[in-house]
Amino acid sequence: MAIDDKQRERLAKVDEEVVLLAKDIKVLTLIAWPASAREQFLAGWRRGNPRLPEPSYPAVSLAPQARRLEALAAGLDEGQPLEAFLARTARSYASLCGMLEQVGTAGFGAASIAIYGKPGDPLPGGRVTSLEAARHFAQVSRSYGGQFAPHDGDYCIPAEVVQAELESRLPGGIPGGRVSVVVDPNLSAKAAAGATRIRLRGATCFSRYDVDQLLQHEAFVHSLTALNGRDQPLLKSLGLGAPRTTWAQEGLATFSELVTGAIDIARCERLAQRVLKTEMALSGADFLEVFEAFLESGQTEDESFFSTMRLFRGVPPTGGVAFTKDSVYLRGLLEVHTFFRWALRHDHLDATRRFLSGRMTPGDAIELAEAFEAGDLVTARYVPPWMQRGNGLAGYLAFSLFANEIRLEHVGSHFLPERGAEDARVPG
Repeated sequence: MAIDDKQRERLAKVDEEVVLLAKDIKVLTLIAWPASAREQFLAGWRRGNPRLPEPSYPAVSLAPQARRLEALAAGLDEGQPLEAFLARTARSYASLCGMLEQVGTAGFGAASIAIYGKPGDPLPGGRVTSLEAARHFAQVSRSYGGQFAPHDGDYCIPAEVVQAELESRLPGGIPGGRVSVVVDPNLSAKAAAGATRIRLRGATCFSRYDVDQLLQHEAFVHSLTALNGRDQPLLKSLGLGAPRTTWAQEGLATFSELVTGAIDIARCERLAQRVLKTEMALSGADFLEVFEAFLESGQTEDESFFSTMRLFRGVPPTGGVAFTKDSVYLRGLLEVHTFFRWALRHDHLDATRRFLSGRMTPGDAIELAEAFEAGDLVTARYVPPWMQRGNGLAGYLAFSLFANEIRLEHVGSHFLPERGAEDARVPG
C-alpha cells in the first residue's frame, strides 16, 4: 500500500536531514594513518629495533549529531516499513558517532564489536562461526595456494594500467560515465569506492585477479548500489553506507567476485587472514605481533603493514582490542550466499534484485517489498552483468542449492578405482 502525499513529504524531509548528517560522519577519514607511519615502522623493523606506531587522531565531537539522529529515529513510525528502514539507518549512524567519540581508546574497539561484530559470531544456522570459516580457507590456501600462484608477469600490473582497464569495462554495468577511476598515492587499502569515484592505491602491483575483483567488488557493487540508492525517488538514504549494512555490502561485493569466477585462492586467504588476525589482536597480540604473523602467512612487508594497520586503526596498538570491520567480509559473503540460495528455494529471486536497489541488508529487501510494488521505491536501475543474465544466476544457485545436499563425509571411496579394475582392463 502506497503512502499518501503527507506521509511522503514528512518522510522525505527526515530522509534529507539524515543524509546531510551522515555525510559528515567519515569514519575511515577520521581514523586514517599518515603515509609516514609505514615508513617509520618498517625502517625500525628492518634495523631490528621495531617500535609500536603512535598514531594521533583529531578530537571528535559528534554528540550533537548523535542526539539529533536518535531524535529523528524516535519520531518515525516503525510499524511502517519505509519509516522503520530510515529509523534503523539514523540509529546506525548515531552508534557510529558514539564509536568515533572514543577514537584512540579501547572503547573504540568495543563499540566496533557492537557495530560490526567479531570473528566468533555465529553464521546463519548457528552451526559455525566466521572464525571457523577463516580457519578452513586458510588451511585450503596452505594446501593448494602455491600450486596456483600467479606468474610474475600476471602479478605486477601498475595502478595506472588497472585504472585504464576499469574505465574501459565500467560501461558493462554502469553506463553514462557516472563513475571515474583515479590513482591515490595515500590510500591505505588497495582500492576504495564511492558512488561516483573509485580510488586505487598508487605505486602498488595488482594481479590479473585483482583487476577482475576490483571491477566486480568496487564498481559493480559498491558504486552501483550507491548510485541506485541516490536515484531513489523517496529515500535517498538508500545511497548511504550505513554501518548496519556494511556486512551485507561487503558480502554482496565478495559474492559478486564468487559468482563471476573473479575470486581466487589468494583472495580467500586474505579474507581469512583478516579474520584470524582480528581474533589474534582481540586475544592480546600487539601491532608488532600481528604484523609478524601476517608476514608468516606470506604477505610482503608493505602488505603486512597495511593489513595490520587496518585492524589497529582507531584503537591502541598495544593489543587486546581491534577495529573489527575486517571481520565482516567473510561473514558477509557466507550470509549473502545463503540469502541468494534461500531466495531461489522460496521463489523470491525478485528480492535479490531489490537488494541491489540501494545499500541495504537482505532483510530490508524483503521488508520493503510492498514499497517497491507501490512505486515508493524503484527496483535497481543498474545491475551487474551477472544479474543481467538472470538465467545464469538461477542455474548457479540451483546447482549450489542441490550440491549442498551431498555430504562429503558420506562419499567414502566412491571415486577410488574398483578392486580388480586393473586386471579387468582389455589390452589395447
